[in-house]
Amino acid sequence: MNKVIMVVIDGLQYNVAATQMGFLNHLVERNEAAFYKVKSELPSMSRPLYEVLLTGTPASVNGITSNDSMRLSTQKSLFHLTKENGLRNAATAFYWVSELYNRTPFDKVEDRQQADETKAIQYGTFYFDDFYPDSHLLLDAEVLRRKHDPHFLYIHTMGVDNAGHLYGSDSKQYRKTAINMDRYLAELIPIWIKEGYHIVITADHGMNTDGEHGGTGSDERDVPLFMISERVKPGCYEQVIPQLAITPLICKLLQIAPSEAMLDYDFSELIR
Repeated sequence: MNKVIMVVIDGLQYNVAATQMGFLNHLVERNEAAFYKVKSELPSMSRPLYEVLLTGTPASVNGITSNDSMRLSTQKSLFHLTKENGLRNAATAFYWVSELYNRTPFDKVEDRQQADETKAIQYGTFYFDDFYPDSHLLLDAEVLRRKHDPHFLYIHTMGVDNAGHLYGSDSKQYRKTAINMDRYLAELIPIWIKEGYHIVITADHGMNTDGEHGGTGSDERDVPLFMISERVKPGCYEQVIPQLAITPLICKLLQIAPSEAMLDYDFSELIR
């Protein structure tokens, strides 16, 4: 089936995903999931990388060059493409995602809950506090999924990133938040698999020991990619995937054509 759930765990380092997320790595060990390393685009900042992950274009092309780039995207996102192809989409995400694809500036009252099939993001629940609980956010997403049955569901959590900024990446708080995220996903992933979704789990950027990101270090740029799907070849791979390949990968799983601006990537080694 051409249905995809994309989970972006903001600020999650590759190494922490590999060592702390027991359920996801259990699926890899059981040959029920694939695990890759992704090298994030630069700058390794949040708003630019939301745009990278949703449009498959670099900052030099899309113009979203910093967290201060508060405007609508000029590129075709996965939301635009699914809508154009007659597919339903939904999102639970930080409000910057709404500002990129639906309306800017974000209105906390009018834009927190959205349901408008004429917009790029057709159904959405958006939060604006970095400490909004991941457990609540995932249930917000599951409510949208059960109510609207989207072909593409985008879920963006902030708990790991918030813990990293507060305590640094080499902290028990950062690792614990990643463990908790894995625990929440362990409750939902079996449901999503049963409902016929391809599941893609990744991150926008990592985090350094100072509690920052934005630079070129591997702790800031190396992020995980877990894929759970009958179409994906399972296993743990050393191959590094460019972050620009994620969006056309989602298009391939959705069985829709990518935009002309997206990377032409050979997925033969990843997908059956």
